[in-house]
Amino acid sequence: MSHEHVSNIKRIWFVFGLLSVVTTVEVFLGIIKPEALHMNQFLGMNLLNWIFYALTIFKAYYIVWAFMHMEGERASLRWAVVSPVIFLVMYLLFILLIEADYVFEIFKSSTIKWNF
Repeated sequence: MSHEHVSNIKRIWFVFGLLSVVTTVEVFLGIIKPEALHMNQFLGMNLLNWIFYALTIFKAYYIVWAFMHMEGERASLRWAVVSPVIFLVMYLLFILLIEADYVFEIFKSSTIKWNF
């Protein structure tokens, strides 16, 4: 029984390139803050933040996909690993948005003033 060594150098460079491009897009958008994205609201948050969340979730998923070798597993195992994370990230995002909106409204409409 012989085992053949398969080089993954091309795959490693692809993953590195893809994650680098996504990170570069995030940094570029964070530096220039396009007004069309920064000043338009969607579900209580500006579009630029939604793009940051989506790109970050994409990077996290792809890191799990590539470096934890999830692409070679059965679909049921992939979903068993990924779906709780997706649910928890969405839940955390929901809680953060609700609480942030509440705190903003309290400071905006009450006698408590911004001191930071």
